[in-house]
Amino acid sequence: MNRATDRSAARLLGDVGGTNARFAWQDGDGAPLRDIATLPTADHATLADAITAYLKSLGRAAPPWCAIGIANPITGDHIQMTNCHWAFSISAMREALGFERLVVINDFTALALALPDLEPTELRQLGGDAAVSGAPIALIGPGTGLGVSGLLAGESPGRWLPLQGEGGHVTLAASNAREAAVLQVLRDKYGHASAERAVSGQGLETLYAVVCTLDAVAGVTPLPAAEISQRAMACSDAQCVEALALFCGFLGNVAGNLALTLGATGGVYIGGGIVPRLGDAFSRSRFRACFEDKGRFSAYLEAIPVFVIHTEVSPALLGAARAL
Repeated sequence: MNRATDRSAARLLGDVGGTNARFAWQDGDGAPLRDIATLPTADHATLADAITAYLKSLGRAAPPWCAIGIANPITGDHIQMTNCHWAFSISAMREALGFERLVVINDFTALALALPDLEPTELRQLGGDAAVSGAPIALIGPGTGLGVSGLLAGESPGRWLPLQGEGGHVTLAASNAREAAVLQVLRDKYGHASAERAVSGQGLETLYAVVCTLDAVAGVTPLPAAEISQRAMACSDAQCVEALALFCGFLGNVAGNLALTLGATGGVYIGGGIVPRLGDAFSRSRFRACFEDKGRFSAYLEAIPVFVIHTEVSPALLGAARAL
């Protein structure tokens, strides 16, 4: 049997974001993931260098197959990451590293492929009723950027078709005067105020700076997203509190738009590295109110469940395995 069609072939799996690249080894189709490692993207010049470092740490050669979910649109052979310095040719990297098969897909497409296999203990429901079986599923998640995807039912039960798109770059909308003032500052700075400009790690940092500008706070020192979240949850900094409130409200607005667009009565899932760390603060936020605030279709959205993904291992790695 040709190894390219041998389902027992070992494979390397990757989940690559703007800040970190996560890798795992899988001995064959359906085998558990092992040797999971996280490598900061800033520590490596290229993705190929990061993969080489991972394989060297294991003392192994490249396996026959590799699948990478990456935070970037996949429109051809050349990849230039939006929120990272890495750029590469898929075909050249496959040849250089010696893979027989290399699949590269959007990271949130990979995460979407993993959703049907998540356990109830890995999900935290935030409002809504039960998900409608077989109905479209929406996926959104702020991290370094803002990932968006979803699943549509296939021709047979249990088969799903993942969506590949760049919904994180849709135009951000305001639902009140304060949000409109924030958006005006974003438009003045960036020209186009996309959802990712506010609903991401970088976006939270930007929102904090914008709130300080609107409040005429002097001598402001830029803060990293993690510290803004910590100060907000501790209620120790008024501008951090508002920045996080704006972040959650904007996310609710964008997620509600996505649910309406896809008819996602199968549920809306929230991934990424930020929201799961907010815990109860996210549950108490304006997210759900802004999610449902769609006028005549508020009742439609009230029934749609939202699930926050809580997993120890990146489920996008399992999605990458499914892509093979």
